[in-house]
Amino acid sequence: MNNARDFENSLAVYVHWPFCRAKCPYCDFNSHVRETIDEEMWLEALCRELDHYAQLSGPRSIGSIFFGGGTPSLMSARTVEGLIDRIGKNWSLSDSAEITLEANPTSVEAEKFRDFAAAGVNRVSLGIQSLRDDDLKALGREHSVAEAKEAIALAQKYFRRNSFDLIYARMGQTLSGWERELREALDLAADHLSLYQLTMEKGTPFHALYRKGQLILPDEKISAEMYDLTREVCAAAGLPAYEVSNHAAPDEESRHNMAYWTYGDYVGVGPGAHGRLTVDGRLHATSQRRKPEFWLGDVGDKGHATEQDEILDSLTMAEEMIMMGLRLSRGIALADFECRIGGPLAGYLDQSRLEALLDQEYLHMDQAHLRVTAKGAPLLNYLLGELLA
Repeated sequence: MNNARDFENSLAVYVHWPFCRAKCPYCDFNSHVRETIDEEMWLEALCRELDHYAQLSGPRSIGSIFFGGGTPSLMSARTVEGLIDRIGKNWSLSDSAEITLEANPTSVEAEKFRDFAAAGVNRVSLGIQSLRDDDLKALGREHSVAEAKEAIALAQKYFRRNSFDLIYARMGQTLSGWERELREALDLAADHLSLYQLTMEKGTPFHALYRKGQLILPDEKISAEMYDLTREVCAAAGLPAYEVSNHAAPDEESRHNMAYWTYGDYVGVGPGAHGRLTVDGRLHATSQRRKPEFWLGDVGDKGHATEQDEILDSLTMAEEMIMMGLRLSRGIALADFECRIGGPLAGYLDQSRLEALLDQEYLHMDQAHLRVTAKGAPLLNYLLGELLA
């Protein structure tokens, strides 16, 4: 077998901080509002769960750390530093590892960014979501456009690598309006942007309003045109799409997210965190308890709050690697697939359906990769349904 990539050495670590100042009406992430948070207790508990996974994984080299949430920028720099230090003690953490922290404009200031950088964070991702004040209010965001721009400037002052998120296909948004906003964003951006279409996630207030007809989104045709426009304008500005919703200059892709999309191993700690970890040659799918108080109780009782630990068979692994890999503009590396799964990609696809999709130019395949074409990109979910049926 062609050992194209050493999947069982490199490891990514995701740390979930589940707290926010307020819950956004479109968000279905595992985030919670609490009046008081004992950070020392949370630091100790997260470190205990890191210790548990270090025992399972054995010696590994850390390629990236990602502090997500929730709103991780609500943490003190001391807590962040303590977690990075524990990760470094449990595994091999090089100076070149990517360490990203998500931040909201309402919880950042110059002193805090400076302290996060001193703690070891070397990349920041800002949740801006819109450059229009009225739309920020409609999205339930607590910051203004002025605060967003100030946060972007601070991120670029203290971190060479930085990114921010925007949501498009919003209520009442037009194609020309999104183009103006996108060009403004590109003027502000450094080397990375995450640009997501607004989706109605079940269980959110927005979903309930949408079902009642009280929240109107652009129709499918306009949304598709916005998607095409986004890719075209970003590519012309030197930030081509490298994934469905992510755009970056060459070599500025999020290494942590690339670990997910290329089906690398990662540990997830904190309430609701997920992981994929190879132990004794078998891949484990893990998830942690979601409610913060229950998670804390389990960690106190047994050193971790793992709610699910399932060993994945090769078929499930193959399906997951296909679903993740086809999100990437470069597609699935065939040699990596065979190395990871233990057999060629062709053995896990319906060949007649694959040939039909290739003939229709929705997919392209050469000796090294299978990828979705520009024509097929808006139909990714359909294509996956056809390939994995």
